[in-house]
Amino acid sequence: MRKASRLFEIIQILRLARQSVTAAEIADQLEVTVRSIYRDIAALQAMRVPIEGERGIGYILRPGFTLPPLMLSVQETEAIVLALALLERTGDTELKRAAKQVNRKIAAVVPAPLTQAFSANALHAWGTAAPVPDAVDLGLVRRAIRDEQKLLLDYRDELGSATERTIRPIALIYYSQTANIVAWCELRQAIRNFRADRVEHCEAVDGFFRGEGDGLRKIWVDGWTAVPTAG
Repeated sequence: MRKASRLFEIIQILRLARQSVTAAEIADQLEVTVRSIYRDIAALQAMRVPIEGERGIGYILRPGFTLPPLMLSVQETEAIVLALALLERTGDTELKRAAKQVNRKIAAVVPAPLTQAFSANALHAWGTAAPVPDAVDLGLVRRAIRDEQKLLLDYRDELGSATERTIRPIALIYYSQTANIVAWCELRQAIRNFRADRVEHCEAVDGFFRGEGDGLRKIWVDGWTAVPTAG
């Protein structure tokens, strides 16, 4: 177990303990040497974590100590860093901007040993990034999914035929080439997939399908075994 993970686990053990815990008991739980625990306790105390006690007697976390609102292991932190990096490849301008904000917020609240994962610039998600669609704001689509609000699309299918569609958006799939809007199409009266790069205009309309989203998503999921139909 890496040191940063041990520091996190030691705080958790002491926080949940009803009485003092010896270094030997902590070492047994974490499967490390007692000497390692002594060094870790000293490191935490140097970071002003209010741990009281001494060798041979045990340690407690002083009452009133408030943990940061977000406590993550090293592996969990790295998973978030990589997930945020992957958002750079979506073509969703609003999500990419939000990813940078999330990165800063988490780095500000996690314990000091974990902040390195956010600043080390060691994890990357390279590869082809989807272009930002010209005529549809993916942030608008995501809000319409959340609010269960209908959208009006000017859409051109794979054959080049132009149609106007009123849709009930239920999901958004990000591929490396483009994003797909999954929706109930009122023209076709069925679930359809609309490629964002084929949308020529998109706007929210004064119509909602509140309470229907989960049911429509179930229809969509139940149809996964079938060949998906475009536009």
